[in-house]
Amino acid sequence: MEISILDIVEDTTVDGPGFRTSIYAAGCGHRCPGCHNPESWDIRRGKLMSVDSLLEKILSDEFANVTFSGGDPLYQAEGFTQLAREIKLKSRKTIWCYTGLRFETILLNKKQAALLRYIDVLVDGRYEQSLRNESLLFRGSKNQRLIDVQSSLREGRVVSLEYNPFVVAV
Repeated sequence: MEISILDIVEDTTVDGPGFRTSIYAAGCGHRCPGCHNPESWDIRRGKLMSVDSLLEKILSDEFANVTFSGGDPLYQAEGFTQLAREIKLKSRKTIWCYTGLRFETILLNKKQAALLRYIDVLVDGRYEQSLRNESLLFRGSKNQRLIDVQSSLREGRVVSLEYNPFVVAV
């Protein structure tokens, strides 16, 4: 299976905690005003890459976790589901996924919901320029949520991820 990819950024620290390999999907229909990546809207601007070649690139960095961003990876849900499944089978990497869709909406679409089984954290919701907040970690606007996907699926409700890198355990 092939996925239309706009870019792959290795060892980034802006798309989730720690070092990450970020896979930027081509294709997005949300067209959010103020989008930081409007070149990603057209799926034809991406380069078709096989799931196997993406997996090889991801697994080549044993320390970096993974982020699916875009564009919107849910527009190519089947390909990203296959990639996420392989990542989980062959590594202990965490997977974060950014989407303009809401978690509740994803659950209504069988193909999109299948991806959630492999996602650790979902950053959901369209970017809203009027709700922009630069102090938020890993989000652009206040309406976007950090969701602990596996807890949410188990509990049948949205469970927010309470992520604070500044808390020191004693």
